[in-house]
Amino acid sequence: MRSLQQLLDEYAGSHTHPGNKLIHWICVPLIVWSVVALLWSLPFPTALQTGLAPFNWAVVALVLAQVYYFRLSVQLGTGVFLFNLFLLWLASMLEMAAPWPLWLMALVVFVLAWIGQFVGHVLEGKRPSFFKDLQFLLIGPAWLMSFVYRQLGLRY
Repeated sequence: MRSLQQLLDEYAGSHTHPGNKLIHWICVPLIVWSVVALLWSLPFPTALQTGLAPFNWAVVALVLAQVYYFRLSVQLGTGVFLFNLFLLWLASMLEMAAPWPLWLMALVVFVLAWIGQFVGHVLEGKRPSFFKDLQFLLIGPAWLMSFVYRQLGLRY
């Protein structure tokens, strides 16, 4: 298994163009939110509901993703965990308050954000990393979080 730094370095190799980096700062969080919101919208067996806190497909998926992130780095995984909690909160708030169905908003954001990602890679002149290894779909958020950590002077 490659180390976190190896994965971040390999991901960074196809994200050097300033325009592509900017697009990723916008589109990666939007894509993650849209996946969370789409999963939040899927029916979940009521027998598995706890009543204490939301438990649905989005929570299940994020718990599995967090296992992956914590295996790479507890420190970086903590930052991603906090971001994921925010995404869950946002999905729940939008589901209650938005004038459109959550799944519809998420689907539109998902499509538009992926179009943006591919535009960024046209600027870059390189294929997205996940074409080589699907693991990089999870590395994108960690790559962005690693920048946040460096700006804050935190180790990851």
